Amino acid sequence: MVMTVILCVLIIIFFVALVGVLRSPDFIKRAWNFVAVSLDTLGDFGRFATATLAAPFGANKMQGLRELMRQMYEMGTLSIPVVMITGGFIGAVLAVEAYPQFEAIGLAGRLGSVIIVSVVKQIGPVLTAVMLAGRVGGAMTAELGTMRVTEQIDALRAMASDPVRTVAAPRVYACIIMMPVLTIFSDFVGAVGGWFVAVHILGVPNHSFLLYASQGVDNYTICVGLIKSVFFGVAIACIGCYKGFNCGSGAKGVGQACTESFVASFITILVMNFFLAVMLNDIYHLLWPMSASML
Repeated sequence: MVMTVILCVLIIIFFVALVGVLRSPDFIKRAWNFVAVSLDTLGDFGRFATATLAAPFGANKMQGLRELMRQMYEMGTLSIPVVMITGGFIGAVLAVEAYPQFEAIGLAGRLGSVIIVSVVKQIGPVLTAVMLAGRVGGAMTAELGTMRVTEQIDALRAMASDPVRTVAAPRVYACIIMMPVLTIFSDFVGAVGGWFVAVHILGVPNHSFLLYASQGVDNYTICVGLIKSVFFGVAIACIGCYKGFNCGSGAKGVGQACTESFVASFITILVMNFFLAVMLNDIYHLLWPMSASML
């Protein structure tokens, strides 16, 4: 009874506050300005992303390829340790958390299928993308933001060199290429971590773990994670470059752009993951209806 009264009071307070906000003379104007600015920013970002993805690496192709290789090394090779550590512990945590429930119903041997599918299809690509958004996206935004603040981007334009081609395009394509590679590393180490904890610590039979793990993962499941990683790489790189190209002045503007870059990338990854999961599951049902009905 007391909880019902408290809930009713909170609902009344909420509606009173909502009515007060709606009756504010500036509410409609502020809401419209917010929508207009958001749509304008979205359109500007769409033009920037399209121009970046459609642009070659500048007039000097060899110089562009060298920059692409350098960015691939910095974004991909230097990110392997942190991605592998993240993947390994995620697989181990999945084994520890899922084992009691499976053991309670006598299906501990099927733990391998759940761990491998979760790591390969969902957790591996998403966590790899989040780590890259923090490490690579933030660094990318800070570097390009510093170039903008110090007028290096304007200097490129003054020398008739398109900064989108020479600066943004190599970073975007490097991120797109390396994201699936890093996802593979994360998936492999996550699967090994889950197997080690489940078999050698929790006592799950090795044969059962590997048998159900192989039955639960097919080629399409692996491709789902890789397809997601490509889209995540596009989002991380384009958002990072866009925020760097359009950051405010001074150190405060660069720092704010880095924060906005990570937040926008993180939200975009989660939203894209949902829609990609729905779309790819529907495609699976269309291609293999009998297999889908048996799941």
